[in-house]
Amino acid sequence: MQHVLIIHEVASYPAWKAIFDQASDIRKRAGEISYQLLRYDNDANKVVHFSEWSSLDDARRFFESPELVEIRKRAGVRSPEFIYLREIEHGVL
Repeated sequence: MQHVLIIHEVASYPAWKAIFDQASDIRKRAGEISYQLLRYDNDANKVVHFSEWSSLDDARRFFESPELVEIRKRAGVRSPEFIYLREIEHGVL
């Protein structure tokens, strides 16, 4: 499985979340399979987006696309950090 971990600060979580939700169709078409949203315990505007993708190439193409760069600007995203990951093991305890 391929995953992407994105850590970024947003100007306003509710405003960011509305735009994130509106982009669900384009994320799905781009190859996103599932996602989790987390936030820092002490900062509601510091967001972690962890998602599973059909391929890391699809994810890179999507996240680096001019369309998504513009969406991030409208959503108030500051300094996103993208980490592309390949699963090596999965377990439940």
